[in-house]
Amino acid sequence: MSGDPSDQARSTAVEQLKALGLSTYAARTFVALVSLGEATAQDVSEVADVPRTRVYDAAEELQQRGLVDVKRSSPKRYWAISTETTGRHFEQEYAHRVTALTDALDAIETTDRTTEQRGVWTVTGRDTVTERVVDFVSAADEEVVYMTVEELLTEEVTDSLSRASERGVSIRLAEMSESTQDRFEREVPGAQRFESLWDWSETPAGRLLTVDQERTLVSVLVDGDGDHPPEPRDETAIWGSGPSNSLVVVLKVMFTWQLDESRGEDSVQ
Repeated sequence: MSGDPSDQARSTAVEQLKALGLSTYAARTFVALVSLGEATAQDVSEVADVPRTRVYDAAEELQQRGLVDVKRSSPKRYWAISTETTGRHFEQEYAHRVTALTDALDAIETTDRTTEQRGVWTVTGRDTVTERVVDFVSAADEEVVYMTVEELLTEEVTDSLSRASERGVSIRLAEMSESTQDRFEREVPGAQRFESLWDWSETPAGRLLTVDQERTLVSVLVDGDGDHPPEPRDETAIWGSGPSNSLVVVLKVMFTWQLDESRGEDSVQ
């Protein structure tokens, strides 16, 4: 691949358009039209690595998606909508798709779905683990206990903890690195610290979360495959829910005396 930044931008744009549902030829045609402005099928073919006869099919696909306008001249000329309009178009389209998906899933979800997942479940990838953490914290009613390393402390997590604190949930943070604790103090000012015997500085540990003493997640950092930046370290986690879940029970016992001591100090104050 060429080192030209514009070539890299074109390649990235094509890949993202394909991920958003366009065919390869349609994605290449659209990117070519963005760079050319108004153009014929022959013009597009010369810069987009798309056979001229296939440009017509690609342009029709783009027109049906509302991404390209056609001038009825001889030869036909094509014009791509603006970058800003393109962004809004896909945002609206996928917001609609997400709404339709969640509505459909709500309609088929079993009405007797239990809140206790038997056994221990595995989650892989930093983004996915973060989603679970945010989801669990968002569902908290009484208490969140959290411990993490700085590289996993994302804005999504601190925002969810801050919102939970604002609605009256007790946020308890085990002792962590000084920089991590300083950030928590700034972004989750209502959080309370407690001493922990766990020292993660020399281990591959990632984070530990317990919610309402009924849901627990523990993660470790592992060698990554490049799919979940920042590289090269990825994350894998296990979680369980329900008061009798084995993982929940074990971690509740490990933390109970430390948390009880902290709670006792709070009641004295």
